[in-house]
Amino acid sequence: MDTKLPDITSPADLKALPLEKLPELAEKIRQTLIETLSQTGGHLGPNLGVVELSIALHRVFNTPKDRFVFDVAHQGYVHKMLTGRWDRIHTIRQHDGLNGFLLRTESEHDCYGAGHAGTALSAALGMATGRDLAGGDENVVCVAGDAAFTCGPVFEALNNVAAHTKRLIVVLNDNEWSIDRNVGAIAKYFNAMATHPAFASLHQKAAKFVEFMLGEGARRFAEKVEGNAKNFLLPQSQTPSNRSSLFDEFGIRYYGPIDGHNINLLIETFEFLKTQDEPVILHIITEKGRGYTPALNDPGKFHGLGKYNSETGETPASDKPTYSQVFARSVTDFAKADKKIIAITGAMPGGTGLSVFKKEIPERYFDVGIAEEHAALFACGLATRGLKPFLTIYSTFMQRAFDMIVHDMAIQNLPVRLCMDRGGLSGDDGPTHHGLFDIAYLRGVPGIVHMQPRNEDEFVDMLWTMANYEAGPIAIRYPRGNGPGVTPKGKPVLLEIGKSEVIADGGDVALIALGDMFPIAEAAKKELEAKGLSVALINPRWIKPLDMPCIESFAKKVKVVCTLEDHVLRNGFGAGVIEQLNDAGIHTPVVRIGWPDQFIEHGSVPILRKKHGLSVENTVSKVLAQLQQV
Repeated sequence: MDTKLPDITSPADLKALPLEKLPELAEKIRQTLIETLSQTGGHLGPNLGVVELSIALHRVFNTPKDRFVFDVAHQGYVHKMLTGRWDRIHTIRQHDGLNGFLLRTESEHDCYGAGHAGTALSAALGMATGRDLAGGDENVVCVAGDAAFTCGPVFEALNNVAAHTKRLIVVLNDNEWSIDRNVGAIAKYFNAMATHPAFASLHQKAAKFVEFMLGEGARRFAEKVEGNAKNFLLPQSQTPSNRSSLFDEFGIRYYGPIDGHNINLLIETFEFLKTQDEPVILHIITEKGRGYTPALNDPGKFHGLGKYNSETGETPASDKPTYSQVFARSVTDFAKADKKIIAITGAMPGGTGLSVFKKEIPERYFDVGIAEEHAALFACGLATRGLKPFLTIYSTFMQRAFDMIVHDMAIQNLPVRLCMDRGGLSGDDGPTHHGLFDIAYLRGVPGIVHMQPRNEDEFVDMLWTMANYEAGPIAIRYPRGNGPGVTPKGKPVLLEIGKSEVIADGGDVALIALGDMFPIAEAAKKELEAKGLSVALINPRWIKPLDMPCIESFAKKVKVVCTLEDHVLRNGFGAGVIEQLNDAGIHTPVVRIGWPDQFIEHGSVPILRKKHGLSVENTVSKVLAQLQQV
């Protein structure tokens, strides 16, 4: 590596570099990412794959005037490094450091913040249309992975692009992966485009292709290649003139595929595309994890991970399974005995643990891609056939299927099992990934059952209860990472719906702690008892229906009720307790411990819990303060 490369403190520094130095810059960026993320964790594979693309974009365009909209934005680390944040890249995903996604509040170069797939094209179209209405001349570039094209909103945007603007550049970053390998017809379509001989020739001779496109002889050559490609991309029609590619049907001119790691080619291509007075899509082929052998060998693992050994790619081993692993092992075992059980996920067999189910029962495993709304409706259809779908999606992504949960599951009373991984804080990923709203968005849905376990053994009992529940939709939320380490019993038991677990009786304070907040309640109980108070401890288990006979009985005899939840307080578990006590005419004060009415920043769970009061100290303090007012 050329150690004499100047520091890049802004896009202007990048533009000043001689063209022949750009490959060395790409290598320097890769080494920085590999070494830095080994200490912080993060989305290594996606960012290694877009190094040359990011360099080319900033070489040709001028942010913040020109707008780059990255779908999901987990591949925005290189963009951050090239826009004045290189000296802070070591803080990525750390509290008070750089966010792991793009944030409008973090830099003027971040024109759009996102963390979910499929949103960028619609947002970019809105920006382009706004520019047109204002008579501006800035460029708008949307960068979306091929996985984004499994999302419904992308096709809704495609349907409107040509009608709303004449200038928009879409970059299709094709690496065959989202978090896991892409699935479905769209993935096969893009693969066919990339591997067909007509396109392969362009790929192999990409520099000549651009030269032709910019020269006098381009027209006849391009027409010939375009015709060959169109004939291949869609089934043959009776009338040759009707043959067309998918993107042409939407009124978007298609270019590519080209080598997404050839900086010179990318620069020349973008210089050409920004002169076009029509919407265009550039299809580039990239390698997820390029330049780092462990990431190339295991793209799923290195999509996003914690700390690792930069030399070997090895990650620290855990001495206990995660909730995701317990979930997958349990549901897979249940499914071996019950042929009606189906597993569904949205492009996350690894994150949800369902790779186990996929391997052992592939015929009843369905990965629908990043398409949560379809996944929910698909599960509904399965349920009408008497099957038992376990719909396994992160809490933050299940939000996207809310209408289907209400309109299709609940109204029709279909027994779909909603398994919401990452229920609660998602730490280093930040506000786009925290699962802090699922209690609120499910609590008002009539007929739904919702629960959360306090340990792994109770978790398996709840999953078994779900597998045997047929009265309607039933949901479970469980946290990211490890639980307390309680080994599940040999044979799970059915839990009584709406029946909580009283751990300890008491006459002064009742602590009602949901799920992974239970250890905080246990520690608070000890401190309060050390002050001479009699403290009850309740594991509620059920968010809906609440065990009101139990809660009311304690509320009538104690001086203060305290609820604890890993969820926002607004319309959360504690709010439900207050509502029920009010309706019962019980006026015992309720102290609530949970997340405030704001979007919670990124950072480690212990740091954020301490900062926002989800702690033993704050629980004890608030309970004692309330007791003084009684």
